[in-house]
Amino acid sequence: MNRIPPANDTDRAPDSEAWYPVAPPTPRKGRGAVTNLQGRYEVDQREAYDDGWQHVESASDARERGEEACEEAGESEALEPALRTQIYEERAKSILTRNQSPDIPFNVSLNPYRGCEHGCIYCFARPTHSYLGLSPGLDFESRLYAKINAPELLARELAKPNYEPEPIALGVNTDAWQPVERELRITRRVIEVLSERQHPFAAITKSSLIERDLDLLAPMAERQQFMAAITITTLDADIARTLEPRAATPSRRLRTIRTLAQAGIPVGVSIAPVIPFVTEPDMERVLEACAEAGATSASYIVLRLPWEVAPLFQDWLAAHFPQRAERVMSRVRDMRGGKDYESSFSQRMKGTGLWADLLKQRFHNAVRRLGLNERRHGILDMSEFVRAKALVQKRQFDLF
Repeated sequence: MNRIPPANDTDRAPDSEAWYPVAPPTPRKGRGAVTNLQGRYEVDQREAYDDGWQHVESASDARERGEEACEEAGESEALEPALRTQIYEERAKSILTRNQSPDIPFNVSLNPYRGCEHGCIYCFARPTHSYLGLSPGLDFESRLYAKINAPELLARELAKPNYEPEPIALGVNTDAWQPVERELRITRRVIEVLSERQHPFAAITKSSLIERDLDLLAPMAERQQFMAAITITTLDADIARTLEPRAATPSRRLRTIRTLAQAGIPVGVSIAPVIPFVTEPDMERVLEACAEAGATSASYIVLRLPWEVAPLFQDWLAAHFPQRAERVMSRVRDMRGGKDYESSFSQRMKGTGLWADLLKQRFHNAVRRLGLNERRHGILDMSEFVRAKALVQKRQFDLF
């Protein structure tokens, strides 16, 4: 049960250290976050307080009132009003983001959207919604911004005389193939620009929608200009349904790995994040299934809880895994020097300590046994990049 301290000393009984209880947050069907936690830049701050008068109607209450009952008692999220996804068009001023982080294997990234409807509760990008004055919680997964001019901005960037090509990572802070992409097709148009200019890129996704673009991706992979990674945290569909509610199911992602591999695309699996006592027991099974499906490489990242992700994740634990919540957070802190999160480059991805070392050993033993990471596909070919002048000449020749 979550607790908050009394507002002041007079609210506490004499010689008592008790805190007023706050009821655990109620999950919403199809959503990862269970609250709309305020962003850290909000001027006015609010605290949850349960005075006993407000509560979410239970399934039994609904039955007594004659309303349509939930399938199972206690499934109160079915009685919550549906939270519809809202899409806002954005005309971005720039589209390529550069970083100098030593623990990230790319320097340039491109994100066609802000926010992500997949709703993964652990997403390290959630705090970026605070910059917009929105919540990293439910807002992050239900109030999305589509960069409708992304393809045009990319084409303009690649046409600069001083542009030097290097691999672009597509879909890092957001999934480039999330559900809204089916209709908007911004990612598809970005790939068309990259394909025309023969510019190498890599992509990471949890969506089977990537298969739609095989006609562009397979030829680029054949020219060593594309590689993909599919994120699979667990093979347990029930856990995945609450952990990453609108992403493809684990079995569907395995099928996507197989489809990409059969199309000649180098594909790896990213086990990110590894959550102690939730997804961690599944690590070897995930690696085995992905190797069997055709993955040739693998990586992992230990759960990261920067900024607002920490309270959001703990609310999720309280709602879905109350019996093991304390145990999970204790193990997380064991790997983070006693804190919820350690942001230093040397620790944030893998953690430190005995348990982090055991995870590392388990991962490398499984990878070695399965033959993963023996063939490295980390080098993308830059030599065929078509500069603007050559592209104009090609288009002129195509007219005749």
